[in-house]
Amino acid sequence: MMNKDSKNQNRKPPARHLDPYGKRAQFDEPEEREGVIEGRNAVIEALRAGVVIDKVFIAKGDTDASLRHIASIARQAGSVVVDADRRKLDSMSATHAHQGVIAMAACAQYVTISDIIESAKTKGEELLIVLCDEISDPHNLGAIIRTCEASGAHGVVIPKRRSAGLSATVAKASSGAVYHVPIARVSNMTAAINELKKAGVWVFGASADGSQTLWQTDFKGPVALVVGSEGMGISRLVSENCDVNVSIPMHGKMTSLNASVSAAILMYEVVRQRSL
Repeated sequence: MMNKDSKNQNRKPPARHLDPYGKRAQFDEPEEREGVIEGRNAVIEALRAGVVIDKVFIAKGDTDASLRHIASIARQAGSVVVDADRRKLDSMSATHAHQGVIAMAACAQYVTISDIIESAKTKGEELLIVLCDEISDPHNLGAIIRTCEASGAHGVVIPKRRSAGLSATVAKASSGAVYHVPIARVSNMTAAINELKKAGVWVFGASADGSQTLWQTDFKGPVALVVGSEGMGISRLVSENCDVNVSIPMHGKMTSLNASVSAAILMYEVVRQRSL
Protein backbone atom coordinates (compact mmCIF):
# COMPACT_ATOMS: atom_id res chain seq x y z
CA MET A 1 0.00 0.00 0.00
CA MET A 2 1.32 3.46 -0.91
CA ASN A 3 1.52 5.99 1.86
CA LYS A 4 0.33 9.58 1.50
CA ASP A 5 3.79 10.90 0.60
CA SER A 6 4.31 8.39 -2.21
CA LYS A 7 0.91 9.26 -3.67
CA ASN A 8 1.87 12.91 -3.71
CA GLN A 9 5.16 12.12 -5.41
CA ASN A 10 3.35 10.28 -8.22
CA ARG A 11 0.68 12.89 -8.69
CA LYS A 12 1.08 14.93 -11.87
CA PRO A 13 0.99 18.71 -11.51
CA PRO A 14 -1.87 20.57 -13.18
CA ALA A 15 -1.22 21.32 -16.83
CA ARG A 16 0.09 24.71 -17.82
CA HIS A 17 -0.34 26.40 -21.17
CA LEU A 18 1.05 29.39 -22.99
CA ASP A 19 -1.46 32.19 -23.09
CA PRO A 20 -2.22 33.98 -26.41
CA TYR A 21 0.37 36.64 -25.64
CA GLY A 22 3.23 34.18 -25.33
CA LYS A 23 3.66 34.23 -21.54
CA ARG A 24 3.38 31.30 -19.18
CA ALA A 25 -0.15 31.17 -17.81
CA GLN A 26 -1.26 30.07 -14.36
CA PHE A 27 -2.85 26.70 -13.62
CA ASP A 28 -5.82 26.00 -15.87
CA GLU A 29 -9.09 27.68 -14.96
CA PRO A 30 -12.32 27.41 -16.97
CA GLU A 31 -12.48 31.20 -17.31
CA GLU A 32 -9.24 31.26 -19.28
CA ARG A 33 -10.96 29.35 -22.11
CA GLU A 34 -13.79 31.84 -22.51
CA GLY A 35 -13.65 33.72 -25.78
CA VAL A 36 -11.43 31.14 -27.51
CA ILE A 37 -12.82 30.13 -30.92
CA GLU A 38 -11.15 27.19 -32.64
CA GLY A 39 -11.45 25.76 -36.13
CA ARG A 40 -11.95 27.27 -39.57
CA ASN A 41 -15.74 27.19 -39.82
CA ALA A 42 -16.21 28.43 -36.26
CA VAL A 43 -13.89 31.41 -36.78
CA ILE A 44 -15.46 32.30 -40.15
CA GLU A 45 -18.98 32.19 -38.72
CA ALA A 46 -17.96 34.30 -35.72
CA LEU A 47 -16.54 36.96 -38.05
CA ARG A 48 -19.65 36.85 -40.25
CA ALA A 49 -21.87 37.22 -37.17
CA GLY A 50 -20.02 40.39 -36.17
CA VAL A 51 -18.33 38.95 -33.09
CA VAL A 52 -15.55 41.35 -32.05
CA ILE A 53 -12.31 39.42 -32.49
CA ASP A 54 -9.13 40.76 -30.85
CA LYS A 55 -6.62 38.45 -32.50
CA VAL A 56 -6.62 35.60 -34.97
CA PHE A 57 -3.71 33.19 -34.70
CA ILE A 58 -2.99 31.33 -37.96
CA ALA A 59 -0.50 28.52 -38.53
CA LYS A 60 2.74 29.99 -39.82
CA GLY A 61 3.75 28.81 -43.29
CA ASP A 62 0.41 27.19 -44.08
CA THR A 63 -0.60 28.06 -47.66
CA ASP A 64 -4.14 26.71 -47.44
CA ALA A 65 -6.58 29.00 -49.30
CA SER A 66 -9.19 28.85 -46.55
CA LEU A 67 -6.70 30.13 -43.97
CA ARG A 68 -5.73 33.00 -46.29
CA HIS A 69 -9.45 33.79 -46.65
CA ILE A 70 -9.89 33.85 -42.87
CA ALA A 71 -6.88 36.17 -42.52
CA SER A 72 -8.33 38.50 -45.14
CA ILE A 73 -11.79 38.85 -43.62
CA ALA A 74 -10.31 39.14 -40.12
CA ARG A 75 -8.17 42.10 -41.19
CA GLN A 76 -11.18 43.69 -42.89
CA ALA A 77 -13.05 43.37 -39.57
CA GLY A 78 -10.21 45.18 -37.78
CA SER A 79 -8.75 42.12 -36.07
CA VAL A 80 -5.03 41.59 -35.59
CA VAL A 81 -3.78 38.55 -37.51
CA VAL A 82 -0.77 36.77 -36.02
CA ASP A 83 1.37 34.07 -37.63
CA ALA A 84 1.80 31.37 -34.99
CA ASP A 85 3.94 28.28 -34.73
CA ARG A 86 1.93 25.03 -34.77
CA ARG A 87 3.27 24.19 -31.33
CA LYS A 88 1.90 27.45 -29.97
CA LEU A 89 -1.50 26.75 -31.49
CA ASP A 90 -1.44 23.26 -29.99
CA SER A 91 -0.63 24.70 -26.55
CA MET A 92 -3.49 27.23 -26.84
CA SER A 93 -6.02 24.66 -28.04
CA ALA A 94 -8.57 23.05 -25.73
CA THR A 95 -10.14 20.91 -28.47
CA HIS A 96 -6.88 19.76 -30.10
CA ALA A 97 -8.68 20.24 -33.42
CA HIS A 98 -7.91 23.87 -34.20
CA GLN A 99 -7.30 23.24 -37.95
CA GLY A 100 -4.55 25.85 -37.98
CA VAL A 101 -6.60 28.77 -36.65
CA ILE A 102 -7.61 30.07 -33.21
CA ALA A 103 -9.41 33.36 -32.60
CA MET A 104 -9.66 35.32 -29.37
CA ALA A 105 -13.01 37.09 -29.04
CA ALA A 106 -13.20 40.37 -27.14
CA CYS A 107 -15.38 40.31 -24.03
CA ALA A 108 -16.78 43.77 -24.79
CA GLN A 109 -17.37 46.08 -27.76
CA TYR A 110 -14.69 48.63 -28.62
CA VAL A 111 -15.50 52.30 -29.10
CA THR A 112 -13.65 55.24 -30.69
CA ILE A 113 -11.72 58.02 -29.00
CA SER A 114 -14.37 60.42 -30.29
CA ASP A 115 -17.01 58.38 -28.46
CA ILE A 116 -15.08 58.74 -25.20
CA ILE A 117 -14.62 62.49 -25.65
CA GLU A 118 -18.31 62.90 -26.43
CA SER A 119 -19.26 60.88 -23.34
CA ALA A 120 -17.37 63.32 -21.09
CA LYS A 121 -19.02 66.29 -22.81
CA THR A 122 -22.47 64.76 -22.38
CA LYS A 123 -21.82 64.40 -18.64
CA GLY A 124 -20.52 67.97 -18.45
CA GLU A 125 -17.21 66.75 -17.07
CA GLU A 126 -13.56 67.45 -17.85
CA LEU A 127 -12.18 64.46 -19.77
CA LEU A 128 -10.01 61.90 -18.01
CA ILE A 129 -8.75 59.18 -20.32
CA VAL A 130 -5.96 56.63 -19.82
CA LEU A 131 -3.72 55.43 -22.65
CA CYS A 132 -2.03 52.07 -22.07
CA ASP A 133 1.14 51.90 -24.16
CA GLU A 134 2.08 48.26 -24.85
CA ILE A 135 0.76 46.79 -21.59
CA SER A 136 0.74 43.11 -22.49
CA ASP A 137 -0.08 41.68 -19.05
CA PRO A 138 -3.88 41.14 -18.99
CA HIS A 139 -3.93 41.34 -15.19
CA ASN A 140 -2.34 44.80 -15.27
CA LEU A 141 -4.72 45.98 -17.98
CA GLY A 142 -7.69 44.65 -16.02
CA ALA A 143 -6.51 46.37 -12.84
CA ILE A 144 -6.11 49.68 -14.70
CA ILE A 145 -9.62 49.42 -16.15
CA ARG A 146 -11.00 48.69 -12.67
CA THR A 147 -9.33 51.81 -11.27
CA CYS A 148 -10.63 53.84 -14.21
CA GLU A 149 -14.17 52.84 -13.31
CA ALA A 150 -13.65 53.59 -9.61
CA SER A 151 -12.04 56.99 -10.24
CA GLY A 152 -14.63 58.11 -12.77
CA ALA A 153 -12.29 58.08 -15.78
CA HIS A 154 -14.17 58.27 -19.07
CA GLY A 155 -12.27 55.63 -21.01
CA VAL A 156 -9.15 53.68 -21.88
CA VAL A 157 -7.12 53.49 -25.10
CA ILE A 158 -5.06 50.43 -26.05
CA PRO A 159 -3.02 49.67 -29.19
CA LYS A 160 -3.99 46.82 -31.52
CA ARG A 161 -0.53 45.26 -31.38
CA ARG A 162 1.84 44.49 -28.51
CA SER A 163 -1.00 44.81 -26.03
CA ALA A 164 -3.41 42.65 -24.11
CA GLY A 165 -6.90 42.78 -25.60
CA LEU A 166 -10.28 42.46 -23.92
CA SER A 167 -9.90 38.81 -23.02
CA ALA A 168 -11.74 36.86 -20.32
CA THR A 169 -8.66 37.25 -18.12
CA VAL A 170 -8.82 41.05 -18.44
CA ALA A 171 -12.55 41.00 -17.64
CA LYS A 172 -11.90 38.91 -14.53
CA ALA A 173 -8.96 41.08 -13.38
CA SER A 174 -11.12 44.18 -13.82
CA SER A 175 -13.89 42.64 -11.67
CA GLY A 176 -16.27 43.34 -14.54
CA ALA A 177 -15.29 46.99 -15.00
CA VAL A 178 -14.72 46.29 -18.72
CA TYR A 179 -18.50 46.32 -19.08
CA HIS A 180 -18.72 49.88 -17.72
CA VAL A 181 -15.59 51.63 -19.03
CA PRO A 182 -15.47 52.53 -22.75
CA ILE A 183 -12.33 51.15 -24.38
CA ALA A 184 -10.90 52.28 -27.71
CA ARG A 185 -8.39 50.22 -29.67
CA VAL A 186 -6.13 52.11 -32.07
CA SER A 187 -3.61 51.23 -34.75
CA ASN A 188 -1.18 53.99 -33.77
CA MET A 189 -0.77 55.41 -30.27
CA THR A 190 1.00 58.56 -31.49
CA ALA A 191 -1.89 59.32 -33.83
CA ALA A 192 -4.28 58.81 -30.91
CA ILE A 193 -2.31 61.33 -28.83
CA ASN A 194 -2.44 63.87 -31.65
CA GLU A 195 -6.21 63.34 -31.98
CA LEU A 196 -6.61 64.10 -28.29
CA LYS A 197 -4.40 67.20 -28.54
CA LYS A 198 -6.53 68.54 -31.40
CA ALA A 199 -9.55 68.12 -29.11
CA GLY A 200 -7.88 70.33 -26.51
CA VAL A 201 -6.71 67.55 -24.22
CA TRP A 202 -3.40 67.82 -22.33
CA VAL A 203 -1.41 64.59 -22.56
CA PHE A 204 0.77 63.54 -19.61
CA GLY A 205 3.19 60.61 -19.84
CA ALA A 206 4.20 58.65 -16.76
CA SER A 207 7.99 58.45 -16.78
CA ALA A 208 10.74 57.94 -14.21
CA ASP A 209 12.65 60.67 -16.07
CA GLY A 210 9.74 63.10 -16.07
CA SER A 211 10.53 66.81 -16.08
CA GLN A 212 8.28 67.33 -13.05
CA THR A 213 6.57 65.26 -10.37
CA LEU A 214 2.84 64.63 -10.30
CA TRP A 215 2.63 66.93 -7.24
CA GLN A 216 3.91 69.80 -9.42
CA THR A 217 1.48 69.11 -12.27
CA ASP A 218 -1.84 70.82 -12.92
CA PHE A 219 -4.40 68.14 -13.87
CA LYS A 220 -7.52 70.30 -13.66
CA GLY A 221 -8.27 70.57 -17.39
CA PRO A 222 -9.12 67.76 -19.85
CA VAL A 223 -6.42 65.14 -19.23
CA ALA A 224 -4.98 62.05 -20.93
CA LEU A 225 -2.61 59.91 -18.85
CA VAL A 226 -0.17 57.64 -20.70
CA VAL A 227 1.12 54.59 -18.83
CA GLY A 228 3.64 52.09 -20.21
CA SER A 229 4.78 48.60 -19.29
CA GLU A 230 6.97 47.95 -16.24
CA GLY A 231 9.87 46.69 -18.29
CA MET A 232 10.07 49.40 -20.95
CA GLY A 233 7.83 52.21 -19.77
CA ILE A 234 6.22 54.33 -22.46
CA SER A 235 7.97 54.14 -25.84
CA ARG A 236 10.32 56.92 -26.97
CA LEU A 237 8.04 58.20 -29.74
CA VAL A 238 5.00 58.23 -27.48
CA SER A 239 6.97 60.01 -24.76
CA GLU A 240 8.15 62.67 -27.22
CA ASN A 241 4.56 63.36 -28.28
CA CYS A 242 3.28 63.88 -24.73
CA ASP A 243 2.85 67.49 -23.62
CA VAL A 244 4.57 66.78 -20.31
CA ASN A 245 6.25 63.71 -18.81
CA VAL A 246 5.65 63.40 -15.07
CA SER A 247 7.24 61.18 -12.44
CA ILE A 248 6.04 59.59 -9.22
CA PRO A 249 8.56 60.25 -6.40
CA MET A 250 10.31 57.06 -5.29
CA HIS A 251 11.73 57.14 -1.74
CA GLY A 252 12.83 53.53 -1.37
CA LYS A 253 15.33 51.34 -3.16
CA MET A 254 12.92 50.33 -5.92
CA THR A 255 13.10 52.44 -9.08
CA SER A 256 9.63 51.73 -10.49
CA LEU A 257 6.10 50.68 -9.63
CA ASN A 258 3.74 48.16 -11.16
CA ALA A 259 2.01 49.75 -14.18
CA SER A 260 -1.46 49.45 -12.66
CA VAL A 261 -0.25 51.01 -9.39
CA SER A 262 1.34 53.94 -11.25
CA ALA A 263 -1.88 54.46 -13.20
CA ALA A 264 -3.93 54.41 -9.99
CA ILE A 265 -1.71 56.98 -8.27
CA LEU A 266 -1.92 59.33 -11.25
CA MET A 267 -5.67 58.94 -11.65
CA TYR A 268 -6.36 59.70 -8.02
CA GLU A 269 -4.10 62.74 -8.10
CA VAL A 270 -6.33 64.00 -10.91
CA VAL A 271 -9.40 63.22 -8.77
CA ARG A 272 -7.84 64.99 -5.74
CA GLN A 273 -6.99 68.14 -7.66
CA ARG A 274 -10.42 68.34 -9.29
CA SER A 275 -12.15 68.00 -5.93
CA LEU A 276 -10.40 71.05 -4.42
